[in-house]
Amino acid sequence: MSLMLKLLKILLLSTIALSAKTEIDQKQLVRYFGDHVVKNPDVKVTSVTILEQKSVDEVKGWEVFFAQMKVDYNGEEIVVPEMFFYKDGVVAPSLVDIKTRKNYRDELKPSVPSNLYNKSHLIAGEMDAKHKIILFSDPLCPFCQEIFPDMLKVAIDNPKTIALYYYHLPLKRLHPASEVLTRIMHVAQNEGKIDVLEKIYAMKIDPKETNPTTILKAVEEQTGFSTTLEKIESKEVLDALAHDEEVALRMMVTGTPTVYIDGKWDKLREGFRSLVPKR
Repeated sequence: MSLMLKLLKILLLSTIALSAKTEIDQKQLVRYFGDHVVKNPDVKVTSVTILEQKSVDEVKGWEVFFAQMKVDYNGEEIVVPEMFFYKDGVVAPSLVDIKTRKNYRDELKPSVPSNLYNKSHLIAGEMDAKHKIILFSDPLCPFCQEIFPDMLKVAIDNPKTIALYYYHLPLKRLHPASEVLTRIMHVAQNEGKIDVLEKIYAMKIDPKETNPTTILKAVEEQTGFSTTLEKIESKEVLDALAHDEEVALRMMVTGTPTVYIDGKWDKLREGFRSLVPKR
């Protein structure tokens, strides 16, 4: 079990009264998270950074805060995404509509920073396209395999309408082979061979495979794309994928596929189909 998973399992949220200031004091936040969020004496909350604050339109008076909590766990610093709701000096971990049973914690995501729309992540469409899609994806995720080929085709066929920005988020715990596959995809992407990405999504491979040489050989045999162990283990590739994971953390993305269309979270992940007229 990963350290992050262990940490998430020991999180326990509650409510606590804080000062009624619009800006919540940093010391109070650290105390709140330390006393009421993390229920493990071995985990120490060292800081809480507010990333974004916005109103919840459907629940007047409440504001949602998206934050990152830094904790020390046996000498290792870990960053954990967190959100909470605030009103009149009270913090709540979630808000639930008693009639509809809608949990607003499950409905809200941070806003998309404009710098996520960059050339290094654009895999199809034009930068100034009418609509911009951001996709966090894993080539061995079954749900990703269902939508990625269609999403890519729509963007390629309609470059002035849709720009598709791709962020790698291999779910290493579920399918370890994704880690090496995403490195290979990054190399192919840098070489302008976007078709390789789609071919990798269609591959037949043991998701538990961890041997890089075996995975490189399978990719070459099934997609025709050849690269080297040296390239996929280069600092540039490792840094790029680490950056994508940091972006996912910042955006509180915990699963794949996660889709944003024009800056808004597309919870159903099918909105891209309505951006172009049906033929």
